[in-house]
Amino acid sequence: MLSDLFDHNVRWADGKRREDPDYFKRLSALQSPEYLWIGCSDSRVPANVITGLEPGEVFVHRNVANLVHRGDLNLLSVLEFAVETLEVKHIIVCGHYGCGGIRAAVDGDRHGIIDHWLQPVRDVADRHAGELAGIADPEKQQNLLCELSIKAQVESLSRTPILRSAWKRGKSLAIHGWVYGLKDGLLRDLDCGCGKSHGAPGCEEITAAAPAGREGQDD
Repeated sequence: MLSDLFDHNVRWADGKRREDPDYFKRLSALQSPEYLWIGCSDSRVPANVITGLEPGEVFVHRNVANLVHRGDLNLLSVLEFAVETLEVKHIIVCGHYGCGGIRAAVDGDRHGIIDHWLQPVRDVADRHAGELAGIADPEKQQNLLCELSIKAQVESLSRTPILRSAWKRGKSLAIHGWVYGLKDGLLRDLDCGCGKSHGAPGCEEITAAAPAGREGQDD
């Protein structure tokens, strides 16, 4: 029942005020997160909960299979606001093992409009067809595809004009590719990040080498 949600909300808010009388006053005064989280819509992967961060400490954008469509005005609006107004220092693209979007992208069935959204996953699967075909276990194969897709989204994000402009102006900003395990609750760094302050090859170097005309295309 929807009334249960309101009851839970009252108990939660009362509990927070008992623990810290100024909690909501402080929270409402300022939003200054250091992190932008681009994650999957899956309800089992709440950014604040699995990272131990408080509301206000992470700015969140979620969509099915945590994809970076460079024509997605929703994502681009979030990205621009996070970079230019909130001045986040880290952008985390986080997928998760057991992702239904990853599975639906390559199961050969028709799922409706979501099939168009998931095309970048199929493109990644096509590019790595040989590597994926060498894995007999279906779960391990999908886990690898999940990781490969996250890496592709990090690269796609690094090629957006918003980030290219930010790096050109010297902003300290890094992108990271992480994956979350539903079975153990742990985050893993896929070591595919880049950008200033990361210590890895700069994304600005990657974007400078991008072929002409690629900026407006989706992976």
